[in-house]
Amino acid sequence: MELDPERCYQATLARDRRFDGRFFSGVVTTGVYCRPICPVSPPKPENVRWFACAAAAEAAGFRPCMRCRPETSPGTPAWMGTSAVVSRALRLIAEDALDDGDVEALAQRLGIGGRQLRRLFAEHLGASPAAVARARRVHFARRLIDETDLPVTQVAFSAGFQSIRQFNHAVRAPFRRSPRELRAARGRRGPLADGPELGVRLPFRPPLQWRALLDFLALRATPGVEVVEGDAYRRTIEAAGAPGTIEVRPADESHLFMRVRLPAHEGLIQLVERVRRLFDLAADPMPVTSHLRRSADLGRLVAALPGLRVPGAWDGFELAVRAILGQQVTVKGATTLAGRLVERFGRRIESEIAGLTHLFPRADALAEADLGVIGIPRVRADTIRALAASVVGGAVVLDAAHGLDDALARLRAIPGIGDWTAHYIAMRALGEPDAFPATDLGLRRALGNGHGPVSAGALARAAERWRPWRAYATMYLWTAGR
Repeated sequence: MELDPERCYQATLARDRRFDGRFFSGVVTTGVYCRPICPVSPPKPENVRWFACAAAAEAAGFRPCMRCRPETSPGTPAWMGTSAVVSRALRLIAEDALDDGDVEALAQRLGIGGRQLRRLFAEHLGASPAAVARARRVHFARRLIDETDLPVTQVAFSAGFQSIRQFNHAVRAPFRRSPRELRAARGRRGPLADGPELGVRLPFRPPLQWRALLDFLALRATPGVEVVEGDAYRRTIEAAGAPGTIEVRPADESHLFMRVRLPAHEGLIQLVERVRRLFDLAADPMPVTSHLRRSADLGRLVAALPGLRVPGAWDGFELAVRAILGQQVTVKGATTLAGRLVERFGRRIESEIAGLTHLFPRADALAEADLGVIGIPRVRADTIRALAASVVGGAVVLDAAHGLDDALARLRAIPGIGDWTAHYIAMRALGEPDAFPATDLGLRRALGNGHGPVSAGALARAAERWRPWRAYATMYLWTAGR
């Protein structure tokens, strides 16, 4: 895609952190590409080429700068205003959709042809889908090399590579060094990987309202599965059939720190992406804030809490079940029911963290379960079983392959899932930034600003001005109404 060279150059001269990760500069005289905040002296404008993402710079033959480490910059190229198809494809790639290299299968999931998908990526990002997926794995591997003591062979499989040979070739191409050479030259090491525990830093674009995220998740923490204590979020997880736990807490103004406890770390890159989705770390606060603060209804709230995120979900099915349990009951009541569901149908695990005792039940465990034993109405039990059966059978796939309207239609086709539940699932489980549960009583009260709830129609009309960030507007109103 076309970047304005003059504006990019001025932003680079200013070294403004607001532009970090939004574009990259390749210097033809050195063959290196950098972040806008790179501390080195800026090159002459005629010697610079501009790229929308790191993968595009590497595809053009540039290697990462050793000073500013552009492969560690926060965010995603989706901020550029890429097409809806490209944005959905990027989310699927982040969920490992291209780890097998099958671009045609990815395109089919998106409902288009492979040739069209490649054309859209070239137009909007300047890199192919395969190049974006490869850069994602390589950059994650580089972080593990620098920040952990994982053996290099384990780094390869943790980053999603299928073979050591493939890993060595992929790392050497952009960095001009082998993985072992990078490990030897890393200098001061970061978080250690001793025994079954591994620490990973998760970058984001500040600001991030961590306390607001924790407060929201604490009210909805499923007993036995999730614990929020102090400034940390903890939960049980399952990877490759093995149970484990994670803990996430702030590290500094632009990173969270995740500690993972698993028997092995193969496929760690997918676990990290799940945590990033859970805390909405790919979000870019600047366009959201600049749009919503123009609203008379939201301006004061946005100014008070810049960088508010939309909490996602560790697992889409888990979130969808929780949403159904929450129909026509309080948040506290839904939490109690979720705890009963886990105690009755979840898998018990051994954990050193107090309060983490079970894995959330899988869809196949609930498709035929007698859910009435946890004290929910028959209709709601039927809805959960129908959802579970649809997930097991493949009729409902809780991912980002389709747009909001399609996702809502598929969810509402399940008996017992109405408009509020469908939008809530789309907002949190599918990461749809424009999902909006317009019938929600809490939103209607918050917009009424102490004068009683407005009508659902009035709320929906007001929300038209908040597109395409209605999910973020939802969070601001819910936070105000707490």
